[in-house]
Parts: sequence; C-alpha cells; structure tokens
Amino acid sequence: QVQLVESGGGLVQAGGSLRLSCSASGLTFGSYAMGWFRQAPGQERKFVSTISRGGGTTYYADSVKGRFTISRDSAKGTVDLQMNSLKPEDTAVYYCAAGASATTMRARVDYWGQGTQVTVSS
Repeated sequence: QVQLVESGGGLVQAGGSLRLSCSASGLTFGSYAMGWFRQAPGQERKFVSTISRGGGTTYYADSVKGRFTISRDSAKGTVDLQMNSLKPEDTAVYYCAAGASATTMRARVDYWGQGTQVTVSS
C-alpha cells in the first residue's frame, strides 16, 4: 500500500519560512517523480513544484519561483519543500504527490498524500 505522509505545516507570519517534508512508503521511490500541489479554500488544487526521479530537474509555478525549493533524498525516501518569504496568498493545504514524470504530473498524479495545512498571517 502506497503512503505519502506530509509533515511540517503550521502557522507562520508573512516573510517567514516553513519546511514541508513528505515520507513515501510502499513504492519504489526512485521510479517516481515527486511533487507538491496546494489547494486554497474555494479553489481547485494547483501545481506548486515537481522534481524528476533522479532529482536533477525541477519545476516551479511562477508564483513560488525564487522563494520555494524542492529537494528529494532517495536514501530516505523523502521529498521536501523549503518555503521562504511566505505570503498570505501561500495559505493552503499542501499535498505531496508521486507520478510518472516531473512534467506529466501537472496533469496526472498517481498517488496523493493527505495534505498539511500552511497558514500565513499578514
């Protein structure tokens, strides 16, 4: 059974930082691209960032480029999202995801985590 378990969400003031982590189990970690998506209240789930299976290629939504950094540790089976210079509009539930490739994941995700809440106060 595949499980993606997120941690690290919470409440932070604007301008602050948070680091999200996702631990994957039940799958061959190196065979999957990984990523993060987010869903704000009343909105659909949106792409934030993805990282290729080997970790050498990353993609970011324009809204987070230069502020967020995605990384993966194949030995630990984890993928992290370092979020700096947070803004109130970053407030959302953040979901970890696994898929076939870092590009196709924008349209198709094979596995989802349960989500973790990030709230940025102004």
